[in-house]
Amino acid sequence: MILFEDVSKMYRGAPKPALNNVSVNVGAGEFVFLVGASGSGKSSFLRLILKEERPSAGEIHVLGQDLRRIPSRKVPLFRRSLGVVFQDFRLLPQKTVFDNVAYTLRVIGKSPGFIHEAVPDILQTVGLAQKAKNYPHELSGGEQQRVAIARAAVNKPAIMLADEPTGNLDPATSAGIMNVLSRINASGTTVIMATHDSGIVNQMQRRVIEIAGGRIVRDEHEGGYETSAIPLGELDTAPIPIITENVDEPTPLPVAKTSDPDDVASAFPWELRA
Repeated sequence: MILFEDVSKMYRGAPKPALNNVSVNVGAGEFVFLVGASGSGKSSFLRLILKEERPSAGEIHVLGQDLRRIPSRKVPLFRRSLGVVFQDFRLLPQKTVFDNVAYTLRVIGKSPGFIHEAVPDILQTVGLAQKAKNYPHELSGGEQQRVAIARAAVNKPAIMLADEPTGNLDPATSAGIMNVLSRINASGTTVIMATHDSGIVNQMQRRVIEIAGGRIVRDEHEGGYETSAIPLGELDTAPIPIITENVDEPTPLPVAKTSDPDDVASAFPWELRA
């Protein structure tokens, strides 16, 4: 489902590659924790899956597609198979819970009938069926994150990427968020979650991929958070082959064709741009 083959990513002006010769295969239906210190390469890993960035070397295949061969005009369509959850929620403040979740479906052209079936169903899944008419400011942090998860999951994506979804939440609320993500994973969605939350990783005992200095230093099934990672100074940082054409330029993302005054681009940076 997700295949990295000898992938490296070098940013212009950086002394070392963000990712260095990474090879990994994530299968359908897996739940994977991506762990590592800040700056280790986790965010670059996620951006490459989203085709927000291009690899400097190597090949990436997602959902059977070679990301090198997807033209820019087809990137928004590709991203509809991906759901993304952020640490900071990115909800539209002037829209209700229902409309925050439904907005994704409306922009990609789903029918009103589909929307009025799909949105209550996903709100039930995340435990917010009774909050459909509330606004974000009326919700707790945990409830806002559940709305963000519902928005990412409402189109039943094949893959969900979660970037520190519990980073701003207390332990009890974080546990509730993980229960929601586990239910979504049990429905067949592959989940990759970048996190620093050792308690969650240790409790859930799922696959753990650890990145240090741009390299995968551990790939363990039923793993925990604590590691004996290779010290950064001991990692091989020999020069890697670099593609010089636009290596540090993200794939252009066309702006959503909408007159809605809300900040759509920042709230839905990939699902809604088409």
